[in-house]
Amino acid sequence: MKKYLLIYKESMGVSIASAATYRANFILHSIITLLGNIVFPLVTLLIYGSGASFEGWSMYEVLLIQSIFTMSTGLSNMFFGGMVWNTMEHVREGTFETVLIKPVDCMFYLLATNFGIHSFGVVAGGMVVFIISLVHVGNATILMWLQFLLLFLMGLFVMLGMELLMAATSFKWVANSRIPEMYGSVRQFGNYPQTIFNKSIIYLTSFILPVGMIGFFPASALLGRLEWWMLVSIFPCILFLMLGVWVYRYMVRLYEGVGG
Repeated sequence: MKKYLLIYKESMGVSIASAATYRANFILHSIITLLGNIVFPLVTLLIYGSGASFEGWSMYEVLLIQSIFTMSTGLSNMFFGGMVWNTMEHVREGTFETVLIKPVDCMFYLLATNFGIHSFGVVAGGMVVFIISLVHVGNATILMWLQFLLLFLMGLFVMLGMELLMAATSFKWVANSRIPEMYGSVRQFGNYPQTIFNKSIIYLTSFILPVGMIGFFPASALLGRLEWWMLVSIFPCILFLMLGVWVYRYMVRLYEGVGG
């Protein structure tokens, strides 16, 4: 375990050193990614500013959901967002063997070496909106904060599981770049209060592909709106991560070399 922690620490150090070396690139990249992720909060401000609203939800409650979604996706991109593209590139170029011969688990190695400090701006921007929204929606109890942290972690589990599943498909279908785009579209459902959708969408985003856990469920915990079925969604999140790890490892065993 100590060896793996040291590897991850060194990988983070390399990423930070690279950002420090090319400061202008780091700053511009952070600003661009931040601007791309604040579109939904800006749309929410426009909606409520025009007199419309999401039924049953105040503006700051919706902004709280979207700020949590932004922080979650920012952390996801920072710690394992490059897993799909790195795996795909290794398989396409026929260089995955260089990963397999390293004296560490290949899945861990790819996760560690894909640490992306460039998503720091997204996380920081999400935290700013989170604090502002939280100030306007009232105080949360210690229990609410504990529930929030648990559900926030489950949201990260979902995204890691999905990244591993998408990366695993690269071993059989090399040109599968459309799959992450499809997943990104579905993931956006976590940006909104799930109660505005019909029951079939709620079922999908809670138990089949639980993207509601990325933003809506943790926010519901802080707002005192947590319901029993939201806690049940914890189990699909854990199963999703376990499935992602198992499928990825299984597909690695089937790898025979591609390239070209």
